Amino acid sequence: MNLLWLQSAGCGGCTMSLLCAEDPNIFDLLTDAGIDLLWHPSISVETGAEVRRLLERIEAGEETLDVLCVEGSIVTGPKGTGRYHMLAGTGRPMLDWVRSLAPLARDVVAVGTCAAYGGVTSAGGNPAGAVGLAYDGKLKGGALPSDFRARSGRPVINVAGCPTHPDWVSETLLLLAEDRLAEADLDPLGRPRFYADNLVHHACTKNEFYEYKASARELSEMGCMMEHLGCVGTQAHADCNIRPWNGAGSCTRGNYPCINCTAPEFEEPRHPFTETPTLAGIPIGLPSDMPKAWFMALASLSKAATPKRIDVNAHSDRLKIPPGAGKGGK
Repeated sequence: MNLLWLQSAGCGGCTMSLLCAEDPNIFDLLTDAGIDLLWHPSISVETGAEVRRLLERIEAGEETLDVLCVEGSIVTGPKGTGRYHMLAGTGRPMLDWVRSLAPLARDVVAVGTCAAYGGVTSAGGNPAGAVGLAYDGKLKGGALPSDFRARSGRPVINVAGCPTHPDWVSETLLLLAEDRLAEADLDPLGRPRFYADNLVHHACTKNEFYEYKASARELSEMGCMMEHLGCVGTQAHADCNIRPWNGAGSCTRGNYPCINCTAPEFEEPRHPFTETPTLAGIPIGLPSDMPKAWFMALASLSKAATPKRIDVNAHSDRLKIPPGAGKGGK
C-alpha cells in the first residue's frame, strides 16, 4: 500500500506524536504491514526535484496512490485561491494539490483536528481561511466537496485529535491496508469508531471523585475537574484514558481538564479552557445523555455522602488519606 503524507497549515504536532509510537515504532509498523511511505516532509530523505517528480507521477497516474494523509488545515485565502500556502518549489497552492490528489487516492485520511475540521489554525477570526478537508468546523464541505468520496467509495477519514494519539493513526492505516474499515466504522463526524465510541471519561483516574462530585478548585488538586475547571471528558469522544499516551499519560492524568480536542470547533469554546460555564449555578457542560435535573439530584446526594478521605484528597495536590485510613465517614 502506497502512502503519501502532506503537511499543511499546522504545528506538525501529529507527526511528533506519531514518532512517539512504541512497540512497535512507526517505521517498523509500516514495514511489517507492507505500507510503502512514498514521502513524508519531516521523515523522508527526498526533497526538491525528487518530490516534484513524485507528485507529478502520481498526478499523471504513473504512481499508484493508495492513501493520502494530510496533516494540518488547508488554507483557502486569499479569496479562495489558497495562495497563502504554496507547496514549496511547485508554484501551486497546497489547496490545489489536495484537490488534485485526493480523487486519485484509494482513501484520504485527515490526520489531526486541523486537517479534519480546521482546528487551532482556524481560530481567532480565521484570516487565512483555514478549513478541514471535508469540514469547515461543524459544517460539511471544506477544501473538498461535502459529497467527496475517495476511489474506495469512503469519505475522508477524520483521525481527529490535537494531537492525535499515535495508535489512532497506526490502527487506521492497518485497517486500510487490510481493507477492513467500512463507512459504518466511522461516526457521524467521520472519526474511526474504534476510539470515537469511547469517552475520555471512561477509565479516568478521577472517576471516584466524579462519582461523589468531590471537585477540585485549582489545577494542582486531585479532585474532579468538571464542576469548576472546565473538564468536558464526559462529552469528549476519545479513548485517551483507556489507552494512555506513551503507556501512562493523558490530559486528565496530568491534572489538566479535557478540552474535547477531537471535536470540531473545540479551539474556541467561548470561555477559558480551565473554567466551567454555569447557568444558575448549574454547569452547562453536563454529560450529554443525562437530564440536568437528574444530574443535580445525583450531585446533591453524592456530595452529602462523600467520605472524608475523598473530600480531603480532592482538595489536595497529593494523596493525604489512603483507602482504609479514613474509616468513620465524614
